[in-house]
Amino acid sequence: MPLKLMYITNNPKIAGIAEKAGVDRIFVDMEYIGKSLRQGGMDTVQNCHTIEDVRIIRSALKKADLLVRVNPIHEKTTDYSSSEEEIDAAIEAGADIIMLPYFKTIGEVERFVNIVNGRAKIMLLMETPEAAEQANEIVKIPGINEIHIGINDMSIGYGKTFMFELLVDGTVEKLCHIFKMSGIPYGFGGVASIGTGKLPAETIITEHYRLGSSMVILSRSFCDVSKEKDISLIREKFDSGIRCIRAFEESMSARSCQYFDDNKKIVADYVNKIVDEIKQNNCSNK
Repeated sequence: MPLKLMYITNNPKIAGIAEKAGVDRIFVDMEYIGKSLRQGGMDTVQNCHTIEDVRIIRSALKKADLLVRVNPIHEKTTDYSSSEEEIDAAIEAGADIIMLPYFKTIGEVERFVNIVNGRAKIMLLMETPEAAEQANEIVKIPGINEIHIGINDMSIGYGKTFMFELLVDGTVEKLCHIFKMSGIPYGFGGVASIGTGKLPAETIITEHYRLGSSMVILSRSFCDVSKEKDISLIREKFDSGIRCIRAFEESMSARSCQYFDDNKKIVADYVNKIVDEIKQNNCSNK
């Protein structure tokens, strides 16, 4: 079965282009509480979308699911509403799927499930070592529909140099096995266009198939609309990029076990080389 492709945007025109090209889920990202602090200085995406963005994207979609990432579980303050208020508003605005990021405890997940209360599908974004180490217990909580492994923040939590080290050290594989045994659909990380990326997209997609993943986020580099402003070129990037991903996926059914084992080794070689380069650059910049 093809991977469910997700793309983050609050632009209805881009959402329409992505949906028409074959993106399965449009992703509105409302998370901002604590994110700049833990990712400060890193080249990461921090979107700060709003409830109004949820409404706008909802009205722009015809068939793609609307996924909304809310903030981590929190109480009401003078600066922001409570988790209950935020989640209620996102569901009322039309979210099909609500994503909980950066949780660390079973209690946070249980509270999230209770707030949603069956009004939307629930996706957990498992991206902290604390959550990963309780994965066997978390999957037993009723009401979880999907789990996505956030390898960026999780790699920070584990003190890694490069986020895809988690593919090499067994962390992602262990979690995927737990989710698979529980019967909960899962995915991890992001992917760029075929033939691009520090770690080539095709090697990452092959790992998704080896590990039984069913979803992936299209990364910012897949189509960086902050840099590309020509709508016709954006449309072509989506059309050709997704067409190439789907064509590559079609080849997976004919691949042997040896092919997947060999790709695992290729990924490890790429990751180790990238980590060495990063460390050398860090040393030379001191």
